[in-house]
Amino acid sequence: MTMSEEKNSGSRGKEEESEDESEILEESPCGRWQKRKEQVSQGNVPGIETASLAMDTEEGVEVVWNEVQFSDKKVFKSHEDRMREMFESLMHVDHPNIVKFHKYWLDTRESRARVIFITEYMSSGSLKQFLKKTKKNHKTMNVKAWKRWCTQILSALSYLHSCHPPIVHGNVTCDTIFIQHNGLIKIGSVWHRLFVNVFPEAIYGNVQHHRDDETNQHYFAPEYGLAEDVCSIDIFAFGICTLEMAVLEIQANGDTVVSKEAITNAAQSLEDPLIKEFTQSCVRMDAKKRPTAHDLLFHRVLFEVHSLKLLAAHCFINYQYQLHDNCLEEKTRTFDPSGVMAEIKHRDRPGVEIKYSNVSPLELDKFLEDVKNGIYPLMNFQRGLTMPRTLSIFQERMETVKTPSPEPQEMETRKVVQMHCNLEFTEEGTRSHLSLLLKMDDKLQRQLNCDVLPTDSSKDLASELVHFAFISEEDCEKLAGFLEDALCKHWAGPSLEESSLA
Repeated sequence: MTMSEEKNSGSRGKEEESEDESEILEESPCGRWQKRKEQVSQGNVPGIETASLAMDTEEGVEVVWNEVQFSDKKVFKSHEDRMREMFESLMHVDHPNIVKFHKYWLDTRESRARVIFITEYMSSGSLKQFLKKTKKNHKTMNVKAWKRWCTQILSALSYLHSCHPPIVHGNVTCDTIFIQHNGLIKIGSVWHRLFVNVFPEAIYGNVQHHRDDETNQHYFAPEYGLAEDVCSIDIFAFGICTLEMAVLEIQANGDTVVSKEAITNAAQSLEDPLIKEFTQSCVRMDAKKRPTAHDLLFHRVLFEVHSLKLLAAHCFINYQYQLHDNCLEEKTRTFDPSGVMAEIKHRDRPGVEIKYSNVSPLELDKFLEDVKNGIYPLMNFQRGLTMPRTLSIFQERMETVKTPSPEPQEMETRKVVQMHCNLEFTEEGTRSHLSLLLKMDDKLQRQLNCDVLPTDSSKDLASELVHFAFISEEDCEKLAGFLEDALCKHWAGPSLEESSLA
């Protein structure tokens, strides 16, 4: 065989292997999610039998198909309501630094019952993998990067801990923290406690071994597993992660277990006294003396007064639904490059002029995209999410799963980023025709039409859209306010009214 023949043979082999991995093994009941043969690692999550790559046929993106097997159908049935409640709560978790939980469904067709859930795919790998590569290349950790990572992780933990009731992660390690190519940090495995604490005995292949996993023992607080989990165990684990991030790797001296002595030595090797104080405050043996995620965001090593640029960017992102697509581009195009955007005056020396030519539209676009993605969070400006203690209206009306099991009733989770409505009086004059155009955060558009009366309430209209899963519950108040403003102008003004907001 010649050299070219060998190359061609190898190329064909790789193509066949790639085709084999992309083979569709299973579809979700709704047909949207397609499981592939290729398996992926998304952190050490107990109880998950397999995590496979899958395709979201609606969005055209890769996702992770996770499966949890239950050893006994009867036990599975006894936990079914609890599972639904907790999975529905997880679907409401929405934070730029937390791996997105897309969908779940229950399946009892095979000999063993199983739960399948779809999560966001983090293609760039875990933080631990990144730290190993950095160390292998004989590089040290950049302090600015360390601070940026800590802020993002704390932003996510502060969000989880401020929910009602608080969500304790319980599995914060460098394996369950993921880093994207643009520096965005996301925490995965938020569903960890669901399997370990709620019904571990029901899962096929006992999950209690996770507590005995020697390689990750150093992440567990002394009180871990002795009583009900509290937020302080996440702070301890976060402290170990920050130490690992600073030194790249805590040396175990060939042992499988990272000893307390190794942790102490790693902490003593830190040169920056503020970083040392920060990490040590997180790993205090007394849980009550550990700071909260909220407190840590204000620690001297992390806290800084946000620039006006960052505050303005967050304001722009938060109210982007009020603006049309190319608003920023159109606005910057009208500026005179030589025009003065801002001026700083000094009494004792010449002032400083900042011109529009000093600002690059491309750099501004990238900065806004980074802010939107969660790379530069505002410290403690976000409120916690109220998690439902009981099943919501969608869950209450959900039918009991039979075999084969369908997916739960649909519930809109996408955010509305733009709204546009048109109101026009009908010929009879007693009512008007409302055309509502909604642009979702996945860039898809939804157009709705209906007739409205002067007595119709904007809140009732918005609630009806939530009920029928046209918008998410989080957008209800925003849409109600938008409709209220548009309807008031319409009934009081001319016969044709157009409004834009998002």
